[in-house]
Amino acid sequence: MAIQEGKRPKTLKGILKSIKAPTKKADSSTRFPLMEAMAAGKPIGDKELQASAKKHLWMHFTRHSPYNTIDMTIIERAEGHHLYDSKGRKVIDGLSGLFTVNIGHGRQELADAAAKQTMELDYMPLWSYAHPRAVELAERLISYAPKDLSRIFFTTGGGEAVESAWKIAKQYFKMTGKPLKTKVISRQTAYHGTSHGALSITGIAAFKQMFEPLVPSTFRVPNTNWYRAGSEFKTEDDFALWAANRVEEAILFEGPDTVAAFFVEPIQNAGGCFTAPKSYFKRVREICDKYDVILVADETITGFGRTGEMFGSQRYEINPDMMVTAKAITSGAAPLGALFVKEKFFAPFSEGTAVLAHGYTFAAHPVACAVAMANFDIYDSERIVDNVRKNSPIFRKTLEKLKDLPIVGDVRGDGYFFAIELVRDKKTKQTLTRDESERILRGFLNNALYDGGLYCRADDRGDPVVQIAPPLTMGPKDFEEIEQILRKVLTEAGKKL
Repeated sequence: MAIQEGKRPKTLKGILKSIKAPTKKADSSTRFPLMEAMAAGKPIGDKELQASAKKHLWMHFTRHSPYNTIDMTIIERAEGHHLYDSKGRKVIDGLSGLFTVNIGHGRQELADAAAKQTMELDYMPLWSYAHPRAVELAERLISYAPKDLSRIFFTTGGGEAVESAWKIAKQYFKMTGKPLKTKVISRQTAYHGTSHGALSITGIAAFKQMFEPLVPSTFRVPNTNWYRAGSEFKTEDDFALWAANRVEEAILFEGPDTVAAFFVEPIQNAGGCFTAPKSYFKRVREICDKYDVILVADETITGFGRTGEMFGSQRYEINPDMMVTAKAITSGAAPLGALFVKEKFFAPFSEGTAVLAHGYTFAAHPVACAVAMANFDIYDSERIVDNVRKNSPIFRKTLEKLKDLPIVGDVRGDGYFFAIELVRDKKTKQTLTRDESERILRGFLNNALYDGGLYCRADDRGDPVVQIAPPLTMGPKDFEEIEQILRKVLTEAGKKL
């Protein structure tokens, strides 16, 4: 397809006429169904969206082969706690979009903030120049932060913040006389992002294989899956201490002079909401201090109220050196991430000619920062975090009712972030086979839950689980509705084992 310079059509109809169809059977109406409909003044419906999406859209983390014979689910709009698709169906958003829409969908305050900022300063990079919204937001974030975190390095997402933390750690140690400290330790099955650096830190082997070789010098230690802990551990604290000591073991295996950082989520997402007692994080903090290893809390999901405190690091008294955040910083209305850093790691960059040669075009985008400020106005005025703290015990008890189902082995998590682990035998905790997981999760659960009125996640990056992480504005009546949908669908899933 080629359009000669200087002869570019100005209308949609003109564009379509200028496009030469590759074959006699494939004209513009079949290749570009949306543009054809718009040019003809026709409404765009599900049929046109399906045709275009199947031809042109490449979705993330998605098997596309089923869409050769079935329709995609296309979410058309959202309001409050609900999503509406292109076929007119209404479902509960039981995953906050992707652990992101914490204050619910369609908040006018966020739209107004974005519109106002667009007309004042629509874009300005943070490269050698600041702008007011970035300055204001940095200060406000620090006002919420765990103690001793004093600097904000903006990104556009959590994976970029993970990447930034590792690069800052490497350069910091080079600038302070420890150039060999480059290695990173993380936990088994933990997910930290998809860029080459963040994916190297991720502990899910299946996600890495197609992209290897990755960035070298990352190592894994056990996570805190208490449900799967061995019988030799009498208490969760005993198990947590054992797991924490594996961090020290890994540091000693590699050599303390070579290890830069340990990345840990306050609640590990992948695998299904692995929590840990405060004793675990206390011991990890001691180990990191002993060997001068930077403790990085990845709060991409747990940040901004999900655990019942503003940050999971406060909930579990982690005291991180760096803290990764993103997602709910804008409640999903604009892409933004923020890496919190202790002043000691910024200090070498505050003198002489030192520069961190690292950044992102859209980091601290003025519109995104304005949206984040409006988001936190809602957090403060509506006491969003208090709502989670108050209702989390009710949410847990409501979901724990499901433990009377034969297929439900465990219900775990905290705040508004829970996982339901599925088993084929509750007494032995026998998990589903790979074939059963494929058939039950992908072949049944995902579609059945959605058809039943609930958008959530059935996942097997580890043992099979169903994850629930609704907007933080939900309450007990919403929990009951979620439980009823889960009960009906999981009962049917159990019959298929």
